[in-house]
Amino acid sequence: MILDALTVILVSAGLVFFTAGTIGLLRFPDLHSRLHALTKADNLGLGLILLGLMAQVDSFGGAAKLLLVWLFALVAGATNGIALAGRGGDRGGESS
Repeated sequence: MILDALTVILVSAGLVFFTAGTIGLLRFPDLHSRLHALTKADNLGLGLILLGLMAQVDSFGGAAKLLLVWLFALVAGATNGIALAGRGGDRGGESS
């Protein structure tokens, strides 16, 4: 019962962060602030959702897999953010 309530609270908080990141993506004026809002909010939102799901997992192995999913998503989000930010100043589409 307590774990179910914890799951609902954590997943709901994660959804709030996903929503905030999406609003930041749509509302912020330039590429860098949009990327910042999206990567920070989505990483925290995914972390909260996975923590909520970890409360429902029966084994340590299942929780470890969820943790690995979050770590891979953190690395992928950071890598994509850096790649997009590096190309943001390139207006002509040519590589230097």
